[in-house]
Amino acid sequence: MSLLSVEEALLRVITKARPPQRTERLPLHDCLGRVLAEDVAARVTHPAFDNSAMDGYAVRYEDIAEIGAELTVVGQSAAGRGFRGKVGRGETVRIFTGAPLPVGADTVIIQEDTEKLPDDRIRTLFAPAKGRHIRLKGQDFAEGDVALAAGQVLDAGRLTLAAGMNHESLPVFARPKIAIIATGDELLPAGSSPGPDQIIASNSFGVAAIARENGADILDLGIVPDDRAAIAAAVAKAQSVKADALVTLGGASVGDHDLVQSALISCGMTLDFWRIAMRPGKPLMVGELTGMSVLGLPGNPVSSLVCALLFLEPLTRKLAHLPPRWRLTTARLAAPLPANDRRQDYVRARLTVEPDGSLLAHPFSRQDSSMVSIFAQSEGLIVRPPHAPEALSGETCTVLKLRDPA
Repeated sequence: MSLLSVEEALLRVITKARPPQRTERLPLHDCLGRVLAEDVAARVTHPAFDNSAMDGYAVRYEDIAEIGAELTVVGQSAAGRGFRGKVGRGETVRIFTGAPLPVGADTVIIQEDTEKLPDDRIRTLFAPAKGRHIRLKGQDFAEGDVALAAGQVLDAGRLTLAAGMNHESLPVFARPKIAIIATGDELLPAGSSPGPDQIIASNSFGVAAIARENGADILDLGIVPDDRAAIAAAVAKAQSVKADALVTLGGASVGDHDLVQSALISCGMTLDFWRIAMRPGKPLMVGELTGMSVLGLPGNPVSSLVCALLFLEPLTRKLAHLPPRWRLTTARLAAPLPANDRRQDYVRARLTVEPDGSLLAHPFSRQDSSMVSIFAQSEGLIVRPPHAPEALSGETCTVLKLRDPA
């Protein structure tokens, strides 16, 4: 099977993913970042009444059309305590922001544009336009208006709107379930004391973090030895909890000790493809098993993380009904890079911000896929297309942004 390009591989991963349609109703405080499953209509009208946008005086426009008009203050309207009378000819009501507009008034003149006179009277120093400084009933939304649409991601503004529409809870899509299996006889859990030929399993933590950050619930099935029966048992557990995707870490190649691919095929997986024209991360496996997406990531930590960012993140976001996340940006190279071969390269780099706000990418001299310490120091990955020529210092490059520069 020939090597797929990154773009073709991603298209196939995303095209075949089936977002689950499970929904749940959650209190507003638990809805941040969730995706609405249904249109949401207002239960109330807002504003519920004509009200003042400023502190000042509620007047009849015909009484203040000329500067210097004198009016008698006949009452006060405050938020929650409106004036119950009517504004007549030559009269005004002291009014505060958010307070109901009294009957008879059609304009608000702000307090800075008036002069207080004796005996509860004022004189106008300015002639505002008719209807000025009034928020009309229903100008934001009316009862029954669909102000939030299915598919929208709930952020601060939309949650505020939902509360203003008098909703205490909302229908949202349930988080997709992603099961993770780490494979390898040499692996030990973090916190262990490794013996000869043993290493600490670290990949699952970063991979799970990427999935969680993009809207998934995680089922960590732990470390599974290089044994077909043990792998099949872990896969069966993922199926029993109806995971939407299964991510395996390591063992996806076809060496004598790489059993994941053959074990999954024995379990009924349809293999779509494996091996990508990229560095790091060539041995990527993608398939489908009884409606569950399968993503086999490489065992090297950096390869695993890069593949998770490129393929698991967009897969997770589709399963979570979230829009794609755009990580690509541009920067200038702080150091030259050699010509590239036939694989797309992702070069770990620090990012700094120039005085003009542009980014400068500083590639690390060491890029071995086992060196996660370099990845942890990187703010971005410089993307080098297949067969890219030598790049000189100062040239523009494409960067997959990992985090904001310090």
